[in-house]
Amino acid sequence: MRYELISADCHVDLCWLPPDLFVQNASPTLRERMPYVVDGPKGPMWTTKAGANLGRVNGMGSAGREYVPGKIHRADRMAATGLYDDGKKGIRRLTDPELRVKDQDRDGVQAEVLYGVLGASSRLNDPEAAVEVMRVYNEWLADFCAAKPGRFGGLASIPNNPIDAAIAEVERVAKRGAVRGLDIANSPDLKPLWDPYWNPLWEVINASGLPLHFHTVGGYVPDHIRKIVLIGSDPTRASLPDAPDVPLPVARAAFAVNITAFQLNMANVLTSMIFGGVLEHYPRIRLVLGESGIGWIPYVLWRMDAEWEDQFKDLALTMPPSEYWKRQCWATYQTDPIGVKLLDELGADKIMWGSDFPHPDGVWPDSKEYIDRELGQLPAATRRKIVCDNAAALYGFGA
Repeated sequence: MRYELISADCHVDLCWLPPDLFVQNASPTLRERMPYVVDGPKGPMWTTKAGANLGRVNGMGSAGREYVPGKIHRADRMAATGLYDDGKKGIRRLTDPELRVKDQDRDGVQAEVLYGVLGASSRLNDPEAAVEVMRVYNEWLADFCAAKPGRFGGLASIPNNPIDAAIAEVERVAKRGAVRGLDIANSPDLKPLWDPYWNPLWEVINASGLPLHFHTVGGYVPDHIRKIVLIGSDPTRASLPDAPDVPLPVARAAFAVNITAFQLNMANVLTSMIFGGVLEHYPRIRLVLGESGIGWIPYVLWRMDAEWEDQFKDLALTMPPSEYWKRQCWATYQTDPIGVKLLDELGADKIMWGSDFPHPDGVWPDSKEYIDRELGQLPAATRRKIVCDNAAALYGFGA
């Protein structure tokens, strides 16, 4: 196949997986702590015996939210294709290889990089069970991608705690093959990446040769704020006895701050991996910032270079921080007209377009419209790098 359009950021969410996947495939000692499906007041729900809320079966986005018409424009566009109606009928378009390919054909996407279940695993509130969830998912993912190897490039979900489990899973999936990268669980409470604590993990990732990914996550939003926003009503004292009453407009404002600024949190990943010497000491690591957006990156690189020149030459870096970006880093975006204006600073070979399918802040099924509007003025060779060639080279599509 001659590729023309590859999405470097798509998703497989836990809520669309086979309902018996984890219970059937977990080790006997952890089976009772695995996610499973129960009937809820508005349909089947994913949960655990500890009471974790993992979303509606075949729901919207990574959290498996209820689709409410008219609330989110991009979700309405997806709903118009019958995605959520099919989900209610038990038709798992997102995790059936044949049906997923048809949905991507609708959007003109010929191959996609698949991020996984890390957000859902963090909601288990059970680190040991989360490690097992990722192992089971990674096995399912390998088989899923093997069904259409020219279409799917899976990223293994790697726990961030405990580090011994992370190391073991990297070594296991690297030996097994079938995946094309590693996606480490990112979270607001992640131990700082500049901490030498991580060095044993960087060592095995460096040896594996698989690209390393951190996908953007939202910042901290208190549970009672999130409930107000998602449900649209004030929390009850019975369900959240210690939460203050917050008017809906205030809660919406708090959520808007989070949604608008969440990609900027990835600056912490980039600066930590460079100033912490990770990319200096492990030159085979290829770092990808998933769904980070790109417009902020030139400023942060300039700022890092300026501070390094001014007062941090004592760090164990052999070149300016921006040179590590050029040597070892990539970032993905779905729509970012400001970032596109800064291509000369970013380097056209360092960014990759992705549709973010099937998340409600993505651009499916209108990807070509967004690409034409934002990249249409670029030389054909530059445009092709961003929407195809960079991802093809990094993930081995067509190799």
